Amino acid sequence: MARNSHFKFKQFTVQQDQCAMKVCTDACVLGAWADVRDADHILDIGAGTGLLSLMVAQRNSYGIIDAVEIDAEAFYQSGENVEKSPFYDRIRLFHSAVQEFESDHRYDVIITNPPFFQSDLLSPIDKKNIAHHAKSLDFEELLQSIIRLLKPEGKFNILFPLDEGNRFVEKAEKAGWFLTRKLTLFHHEGKKAFRQLMTFQRDKVLQNLEVNQVMYIYEPDGVTYHQAFKDLLKDFYLIF
Repeated sequence: MARNSHFKFKQFTVQQDQCAMKVCTDACVLGAWADVRDADHILDIGAGTGLLSLMVAQRNSYGIIDAVEIDAEAFYQSGENVEKSPFYDRIRLFHSAVQEFESDHRYDVIITNPPFFQSDLLSPIDKKNIAHHAKSLDFEELLQSIIRLLKPEGKFNILFPLDEGNRFVEKAEKAGWFLTRKLTLFHHEGKKAFRQLMTFQRDKVLQNLEVNQVMYIYEPDGVTYHQAFKDLLKDFYLIF
């Protein structure tokens, strides 16, 4: 996906020149795939450009979405993106670290594309460190925040690279969460998987047959979009 100053979707446009984390394909897949059904209150942890909040608002026509963002410039840019969207009246933005965020209610659903390169070398650029690394929000702090903010019967949707995802699953399961849904993302057949999208809940009984789904972005030629990817993103991407 091209790193343009903005990315235009069918129902909204995302300006991204002030954000370290640009619109990327895996985040778009998360926004289209995350389970946000029957949710009155949704929390987006790490709003960035506002992409996930906007995609969720398009998919869930009545839910109220709260989004927290620690970086000032990303916070203001996400605010501009939300304000110019059709969903401005259902998305509320908060300039805060999630560890310090307080709400007068608990959430039905949480969605997050967190800082995840815990094992990588840090970039010298602070913004990218915050956006890409678990420097400002580690696994334990993230899980503690989710436990505090999510309803006991609620669910959270999260995106990780494979190694970080596997480590996160171990920590989440030790904290009493069950992986009830998982999508492994590949660029195309023959390539190694590069992302895991996961849904966690407290009740093991709710585990379903979607735990081991896979998705390819492209056909084996590496150019043509895979039909399953097109089906998932058809309500968002202008090219489909």
